[in-house]
Amino acid sequence: MLVLNSPMNPAGKVFARDELAFIASLLEKHDAFAMCDEVYEHLVFGDARHVPLMTLPGMRQRVVRIGSAGKTFSLTGWKVGYITGPAAMLRPITKAHQFVTFTTPPNLQHAVALGLGFDDAYFHGLGAAMARSRDRLAAGLAALDVPLLACDGTYFLVLDVSRWLRPDEDDVAFCRRLVVDAGLVLIPMSAFYETAPPRHLVRACFCKEDATIDGALQRLQSWAAKQR
Repeated sequence: MLVLNSPMNPAGKVFARDELAFIASLLEKHDAFAMCDEVYEHLVFGDARHVPLMTLPGMRQRVVRIGSAGKTFSLTGWKVGYITGPAAMLRPITKAHQFVTFTTPPNLQHAVALGLGFDDAYFHGLGAAMARSRDRLAAGLAALDVPLLACDGTYFLVLDVSRWLRPDEDDVAFCRRLVVDAGLVLIPMSAFYETAPPRHLVRACFCKEDATIDGALQRLQSWAAKQR
């Protein structure tokens, strides 16, 4: 089984149709299945387009697709997900789920079912609103000469903080220092790696109010000025 995350957390990568077609060819060649984590499916920016792997030729019977109310409706803490897949794959998944999850939130599930019935305009508008927040944070970081990785989706920007790292410091130590010295919380990217992680990259979340983003940038600017 191949596990595919697109749009990808933490890198903000959105797989293009030709890339997905290549992945689909591998699944068919090796008679494999795919578990697609697509919880950021509506948070895609610019010219990028989210294409579910399930929609490609021959993939309907090979793919299970995961969505999340917490991401689609910006309800962090509402850990209500949903799975789409062929009946033959859903039967064993349902059995496994029954013995893994013993506490369910019925009222939240009803609310999510209602939300999934919203008009398409709601879902189409999610990306544009989040792109605005991404651009606001990116512009502020650019003014501080902070290099950024490309972000075509999700809630996150990845920053290169090489110039602020001390000689004996990695991304984890840097993030701890920033909490204490600047009152800012960033996430070390090494947390997402099993082996050979980068030590100069950190992640920032931009699904925030404008005032929160601006306040964070002001704190970072004040802190950066003291590093010179």
